[in-house]
Amino acid sequence: MMERQQTIDGEPVRWLEHGEGSPVVLVHGIPTSPQLWRHVMSMVQGRCLALEMRGYGAGIANGEGRDLGLAAQAQRLLRWLDAVEVESPVLVGHDLGGGVAQIATVHAPHRFAGLVLTNAVCYDSWPIPSVKAMQRGAPVLRHLPEVALYPTFMQLLHRGHDDRARALESIGVHWRHYVAHGAARSLMRQVSALDMQDTLAVADRLPTLRLPAHVVWGAADRFQKIGYGQRLAADLAARPARCRRRRGDAPPGPPRRVAGAAGAGRRRRRPADEPDRRTRTADPAGRPPTSPPGSGRRAASQEATATGSAD
Repeated sequence: MMERQQTIDGEPVRWLEHGEGSPVVLVHGIPTSPQLWRHVMSMVQGRCLALEMRGYGAGIANGEGRDLGLAAQAQRLLRWLDAVEVESPVLVGHDLGGGVAQIATVHAPHRFAGLVLTNAVCYDSWPIPSVKAMQRGAPVLRHLPEVALYPTFMQLLHRGHDDRARALESIGVHWRHYVAHGAARSLMRQVSALDMQDTLAVADRLPTLRLPAHVVWGAADRFQKIGYGQRLAADLAARPARCRRRRGDAPPGPPRRVAGAAGAGRRRRRPADEPDRRTRTADPAGRPPTSPPGSGRRAASQEATATGSAD
């Protein structure tokens, strides 16, 4: 893997790159970085680019005073694609990166060849309770010393892994960026920017996307529940992949399964005159429309041996 950097609209943008051929763009979540995809990239056929979101990874310090919300990150993604002249990539998103991917494809569906979501934030699935607690306490928590925050960081990553050794590896990979830039201050800046309105704003447009789509989910994910993955699969008319007994937050699924979904992301687009395969029903509580009861479950059962994690 090669690390690349380019200044775009006055902002430094970093990404990891591997391979040649048809492009696949990977977007990470929190509290991670492009290194989240380190076990996936070599398995993806084509030119693989793992983007570092603004204010994350090695660029944590560059998030100071910037909008780190998902809608803003999606716009940066689109500008970056222009700058590096990447055309028609398959877009792969995990956790927050999955929310960014939904927003980007809804606003510019013609820019992408396919969409893969793995244990992604969506609808009203986020922020998770521990992140909401951090948001409420951010003015105080941002002053915590690293030694006080480290146990919380470790717990987040351990809860997202099935394998202890892989969890410890991931903690070492991602914690170094936080400790180098003031861990508590950096993490509180990130979580304070999270707003589920960013995904709710595009939720009712997901069924109108005619992109080839795959949904890859760890059924035992403690953060993003399998029901949300089933709902996404139904709304996107996606080929679902579910892994029993696997968690899926950090990392995004067994590498081979995620890489396979990315490589398969260039199926045919649904023609504009082809009718939707979903019927939308309104939610009496005023939430975005949902899919017919059970439609996601039926779809998810079609392939029940897939994944939820790739770190």
